[in-house]
Amino acid sequence: MNDTANTERNAGDPLTLALAQIGVEAGEVEANVDRALEAISRAADRGADLVALPELFNVGYFAFDLYARNAEPFGGETFTRIREAAADHDIAVLAGSIVEDLAATETVATPGDEGLANTAALFDAEGECRLVYRKQHLFGYESAESQLLVPGERLETATIGDFTVGVTTCYDLRFPELYRRLVDDGVELVLVPSAWPYPRIEHWKTLSRARAIENQAYVATINGSGEFEDATLLGRSSVYDPWGVSLASSGDEPALVTAELEPETVGDVREEFPALRDRRL
Repeated sequence: MNDTANTERNAGDPLTLALAQIGVEAGEVEANVDRALEAISRAADRGADLVALPELFNVGYFAFDLYARNAEPFGGETFTRIREAAADHDIAVLAGSIVEDLAATETVATPGDEGLANTAALFDAEGECRLVYRKQHLFGYESAESQLLVPGERLETATIGDFTVGVTTCYDLRFPELYRRLVDDGVELVLVPSAWPYPRIEHWKTLSRARAIENQAYVATINGSGEFEDATLLGRSSVYDPWGVSLASSGDEPALVTAELEPETVGDVREEFPALRDRRL
């Protein structure tokens, strides 16, 4: 275990975080990506240092029959456009996730030589990729995701400003051990791109807040907005501080949620209430 993750103060500059809760239409890749690019531009205009996009923001999570047709290699058009936008606007961007064609990816390590994955990438303000995360827990309840995709295996971290950042995706919220691993790696901010549908509003709010409280870290959940044939996304993108207090949130319509995060807050909370230090497992 990394003891510094539990108690060390991290004094530094605040980070302005924006959550881009964009409208997502099934299979309308060009229109969805255009909305994402517009949100990146608006976040930069508001002075954000980091903007995060939802899960499968380009094709739509519930468009299962369109996954294979719209799969891209890691260095494909969608991530290229997002990377270029990050550099053009001088803002870090979490490209929530896309359906990745593992067989066509050549630029980064993959969990398999073939198949599809739910893949997010974090680009810094110069457009450099700092982190790749493939969703590890694949949803099977009323969903074809677990049948269509290959689960990820790696859990990376990156430094953005004065924060150590980690990423998980949607259904991962239900598996707290994943977040403990991130805390042990020094993570202070977890970004959670999602496509969480109605009616599970209380699960969404409770799990997100719990992950913040139990890990004494900032947790930002970035959901989409929109209706699919069999589901409607509930939106409610939110930022929780290390006490589990909601700093900012949205309704279910498209929105840009912003919050200012203080890096020393994580260390202060962990020192004042040393629950992580008292762990026995």
